[in-house]
Amino acid sequence: MKTTIGTTGRPAAHPNLILGICCLSLLMVAMDVTIVNVALPSIRQDLHASISGLQWVIDAYTMVVASLLMLAGSMADRFGRRRVFQIGMALFTLGSLLCSVAPSVQGLVAFRILQALGATMLNPVAMSIIANTFHEPKERARAIGVWGAVAGISMALGPVIGGALTETIGWRSIFWVNLPVGIAAMVLAARYIPESKAPRPRRVDPLGQLLVFVILATVTYAVIEGPHAGWGSTTIVGLFTTAALALIALLVYEPRRHEPLIDVRFFRSAPFSSATLIAVCSFSAFSGFLFLNALYLQEVRGLSAFHTGLCTLPLALATMLCSPLSGRLVGTHGTLPSLLVSGSATIVSALIMTQLTATTPLPILLFNYALFGVGFGMVNAPITNTAVSGMPKAQSGLAAAVASTSRQVGASLGVALAGTILGTHIHSGFAEASHPFWWMVSGGGVTVLLLACLSNTRWARDTTRHAAHLLEEAPTGATA
Repeated sequence: MKTTIGTTGRPAAHPNLILGICCLSLLMVAMDVTIVNVALPSIRQDLHASISGLQWVIDAYTMVVASLLMLAGSMADRFGRRRVFQIGMALFTLGSLLCSVAPSVQGLVAFRILQALGATMLNPVAMSIIANTFHEPKERARAIGVWGAVAGISMALGPVIGGALTETIGWRSIFWVNLPVGIAAMVLAARYIPESKAPRPRRVDPLGQLLVFVILATVTYAVIEGPHAGWGSTTIVGLFTTAALALIALLVYEPRRHEPLIDVRFFRSAPFSSATLIAVCSFSAFSGFLFLNALYLQEVRGLSAFHTGLCTLPLALATMLCSPLSGRLVGTHGTLPSLLVSGSATIVSALIMTQLTATTPLPILLFNYALFGVGFGMVNAPITNTAVSGMPKAQSGLAAAVASTSRQVGASLGVALAGTILGTHIHSGFAEASHPFWWMVSGGGVTVLLLACLSNTRWARDTTRHAAHLLEEAPTGATA
């Protein structure tokens, strides 16, 4: 069995064992997402929550994760990836325990924020560990494919387990499944994962971090609360104005720092920028789908939480099967084939959903869920591979965090937009009210196709080499 030596001087475990330990964090976090969505109708009934309250149960989590992922990536590069990974696991496990005893929807949202603080230190840091463990491009692509398969397994287990627990014990029990997984991952990480740090980690960028949080918080709040407060109200207009000013300030300030939170030189790579936009489109569609699907199947079709989980299985299984296939395709043929399949499947699936009614035959729904799963399963490997390939290994934590941030931004926007569109058109019936969202998803699929072609041109590859060269140079910003 091949071993390597970590920074601690002791032999490290086989790379596949390290991959398995890292995948435990993905199993826990990904399963948590699907479990919570299936339980939303029960949470709504038990805690007397509104649609916007349910949006906050999801988006308070994704907003915090999106805001802090890049900070967590740079902190892992500085203080040690294993150490940050273990702290994140402890916070996520504690947050899960507190969510299970939340007395109100406001309390649940608060404890979801604690979960999110832990989650920021898990998946992007785990991806950085994987990137520093698997050095050969084909091996890294294979590892990323396994990572995607675990996401599919999590999706398959989450709705079924969550539905069964919600129906038999109650929605609070859905958070208990995180406890044994979290404890096991902490113990195994301490024993087998060698500590690693970046040779020259970035400094903390508090102002940049604050600006990122302001942008995401104001946009999310405005989109969720806009229908209630009024889109032309002083509050909503002020929030969007604040977001725009914060974005301008971020774009002006960050390039002037020697070690910025967001190094804009990453985005000089056309494939990296394309992968970021593709992640936003794909995860916005996915999170909105999960949010609307759970409510539609239970509140419109009258299915139980358990049967709702079973109906989600085609999506989960398709994702589980397509993720490793996509990883192999990326390893041998590049990102183009996977992205073309992903965009095409998403477009067809979304167009079918634009015809959704309260009586749409179940076989059509199940087929469409599987088709949507193909689109989502094929997109993860090219996004992740593009984020860490061609970039300096010393900045792999930050690169992976930027890619993960784009996923969470998309997830947050997807739930916010889906709930807002639903609330705006609900007078026409639940199924019909969701149609504008599905038209939006089909447009996102078209965007994926266009960016797939653009990012695989010779010009795009040249921009990646140029960006990597700039990132290896000493920073040239004006402020420390």
